[in-house]
Amino acid sequence: MYIMISKKAKLGTEPYKGVRDFYPEDMFIQNHIQAIWRKTAESYGYEEFGASILEPSELYRSKTSEEIVNEQTYSFLDRGDREVTLRPEMTPTIARMVAAKKQELIFPLRWFSIPNLFRYEKPQRGRLREHWQFNADIFGADGKESDLEIISLARQTLLNFGAKENDFEIKINNRKIMSYILRSIFELDEDNARRVSRLIDKKEKMSDKEFSDEAQNIFGARTSQFIHVLESKDLDTVTMNIRKGDEEIVGIVEIRELLEALKEMGVTNAFFSPTLMRGFDYYTGMVFEIYDKDSANKRALFGGGRYDDLLTVFGEERIRAAGFGMGDVTARDFIETHGLLPEYAPACDLYIASIGQEQKGPIRSLSEDLRQKGLRVVSDVSDKRIQDKLKKADRKKYPFVLIVGADEVKTGKYKIKNMKTGEEIECRNEEIADKLLVDSQ
Repeated sequence: MYIMISKKAKLGTEPYKGVRDFYPEDMFIQNHIQAIWRKTAESYGYEEFGASILEPSELYRSKTSEEIVNEQTYSFLDRGDREVTLRPEMTPTIARMVAAKKQELIFPLRWFSIPNLFRYEKPQRGRLREHWQFNADIFGADGKESDLEIISLARQTLLNFGAKENDFEIKINNRKIMSYILRSIFELDEDNARRVSRLIDKKEKMSDKEFSDEAQNIFGARTSQFIHVLESKDLDTVTMNIRKGDEEIVGIVEIRELLEALKEMGVTNAFFSPTLMRGFDYYTGMVFEIYDKDSANKRALFGGGRYDDLLTVFGEERIRAAGFGMGDVTARDFIETHGLLPEYAPACDLYIASIGQEQKGPIRSLSEDLRQKGLRVVSDVSDKRIQDKLKKADRKKYPFVLIVGADEVKTGKYKIKNMKTGEEIECRNEEIADKLLVDSQ
């Protein structure tokens, strides 16, 4: 079907609401963020994988939260009447891929990806309808060690951006503890326990009265007791009513050992947090979130946890798995808040400008020769005045400028100007690459 557009109609220039255009300066920062992600993942031995942006919708109905599936996905029927979804997260996809080739894969798996994800929700600071996300997952490793490793990797990612440990804090909980408290102590059925999990996950976005009113609808006369548990900062206070012998079932031992191991590693900003739940239904044990402590951006940045049951929806046996996802929107907000944005530098080592049209041939030859030697070269043989060309080079932040006129072509000697310092060096064409490559190191 063809759509006829009236010649009088004026198309808008704004992108779709909740997504972004990346102009070169923005793309420079985006590439910086993703380069740190890759560098950190690979330093832990993680391998990159990828997958299609489209998935069957039932993949998310099986384990993702109902709120995301029913209210936040971009789902539609394709031309074959199959219901498909633009992926809102990556964990179900990696679980599907692992289940598909489980017998061929060599465990433990350490995989990472940087997919773009879509959710239909209200755009706001730190949250858009499309974003890119760093996902790191480990399958088939010892549970305690993989919990420790995945938190360590997440922490190291922020440190690699240049952050200091006191810039952020790591909040940790265990879904087994809260599941036991809700079902055994407060005697909630599965549906109400799930409602409470959702409520706890939204607590920081609600006023105290709103939270208390919603809790009242579930706990009734025991609401104050429930709120007291959540407000307790100490693990022993939260778990004091749990019967002896149940510790291993509810995850108390797991979380104590994890916090102790982090301290042994020198991690001083990790704490137990009873209000931390994470919104996805597939988490089975440890969950964590990393928070920015700066008052200008005080919020959750990203998180993850353990999801040992996810492969069972594909008919496979349980396999230990843990992972996290860090979005590019919150990552940029974090590094911007803490003054860690990189200074923009164009993809150019040398700008070559001509004086007069007769230098076109020599400039093209020189430019190609320098590119073969590893330099990124922009050549300008336009009719513009040399003053205008220099102004453009300055605005574009090109680091070095080489002017080619009749004398330079005749003698084979060139002056190269450092645009930052104003200094000039003179050299022959065969020396240019070596001098600039040394200077850029």
